[in-house]
Amino acid sequence: MTRSYDYEGFTLEVCVQSNVGIGPKQLEPARRGYVAIVRIFLAAYPVAVFSPLRFGEAGGRPFATEADALMGGFSAARRIVDDLFGHDRH
Repeated sequence: MTRSYDYEGFTLEVCVQSNVGIGPKQLEPARRGYVAIVRIFLAAYPVAVFSPLRFGEAGGRPFATEADALMGGFSAARRIVDDLFGHDRH
C-alpha cells in the first residue's frame, strides 16, 4: 500500500510493507508486522530529498497493522519536514 500526501510544499510518500525479516541477534523470525518506508520530495521535483527512510514503532518493533504503519510513517515524515525545514506545526 502506497499513499502520497502534500504537506507544506513537500510530497510525502508512505509505502507500507510487511516485515517478516530475521531478528538482529537471533535465528528465529522477528515479530511479524508492518513497516513504513518514507520518501520526501520537494513538490514538483522527481528526486527525493533523502534516501528512503524505514520506520517501525518505538524500540524497533514493527507496527501491528497496515493502518498504524501508514499513519506512523506520515507522522514521522511531517516531523522531519517541520524539524529540518523550519515549518511551524499547525
